Amino acid sequence: MLITQITATPIRVPRPHPFASSLGINQDSENAVVEIHTDEGITGIGEACSVWDRRGKGDSDDINGLLAAALVGRNPFQISAITESMNQLLHRSFTAKSGIEMALYDIVGKALNTPVYNLLGGKVRDRVLLSRSLSMGKSTEVLAQAEALAAEGYKTLKLKIGQDDHADRESMEAIRQHLGDQVTLRVDANMGWSSAKHAVRQIKALEPFNLELVEQPLHFSDLEGLRFVREHVDVPIMADESVWTPEDAMNCIRQQAADVFNVYVAEAGGLGPAAQVFAIAEAARLPCIIGSMPELSIGTAAQAHLAFAMRNLGFASDVNGLVYHSDDIVHEQLRIEDGYLYPPPGPGLGVTLDRDKVEKYRLKN
Repeated sequence: MLITQITATPIRVPRPHPFASSLGINQDSENAVVEIHTDEGITGIGEACSVWDRRGKGDSDDINGLLAAALVGRNPFQISAITESMNQLLHRSFTAKSGIEMALYDIVGKALNTPVYNLLGGKVRDRVLLSRSLSMGKSTEVLAQAEALAAEGYKTLKLKIGQDDHADRESMEAIRQHLGDQVTLRVDANMGWSSAKHAVRQIKALEPFNLELVEQPLHFSDLEGLRFVREHVDVPIMADESVWTPEDAMNCIRQQAADVFNVYVAEAGGLGPAAQVFAIAEAARLPCIIGSMPELSIGTAAQAHLAFAMRNLGFASDVNGLVYHSDDIVHEQLRIEDGYLYPPPGPGLGVTLDRDKVEKYRLKN
């Protein structure tokens, strides 16, 4: 089997409501839909998805230009070799490379008539406990989000914080007063705190609300600061922006900067590198979760296959990026019930393109 064509289509899909965090306000997701065609009639699909880097237009340029030219004629089963070729061509562009790699796994799964999680070692669980993120806002607004999600069956909620210390505390108080211990609460500062000592003060102020985890309190490059925070608070510290790649994971472990890793398929550069991050963490006896936000159903399906195959998935995960959007670009609907995600149907990633929706949301300029 040989690759005959690779295309990427930039799309922009709106969110039902603007989502606010320390990183800013997101009203939509700009991603790229990847299609890889083969000489045996099998087509694989992937999604380049991130709030970072070049996003949909830029990723499409990378894929349609440099990467497609270099990869046409290659055997799609040779995922590791193709990944190495992409890394030699592009220093970063993790999301573009991940979109291609997802499509390769989709091809191999379809050719072998098996779900992608079997290509990653096999299913180790039958369902995945989910978490949902709460957009920043007034405490009444945040509480309304929390109550609605709890009513849907979500058992773990993540409050976005890090911009207004007083507002953060008000929102936590409102949730605990109205929902009690009905939900597990974690927080994500998205690098919002300016110093390690400031982060420690704020975390200690929030500890009475029975926090499960504190995610990325400081800038991704401040591993020394993260270690200081970790050593001076009781709540486990989770790295996200600090641990995109396997190399990042090794650096975090060397610096003893985190208790938990939050892993994204797109930001790691694909399913293979993301699985390597899990393996590195497992060797260091650290649990991981899987993060999500900009993914539509293709990216979410890829995340889901990883979640079902990784042994050290230690907490509820955000494997539900599709729910943060007002529409989607596939025919299937991934099964989410009572706060749990169930395996995508096989083979491959288990989703197929709705070309009318792709055209509807395609960026024309």
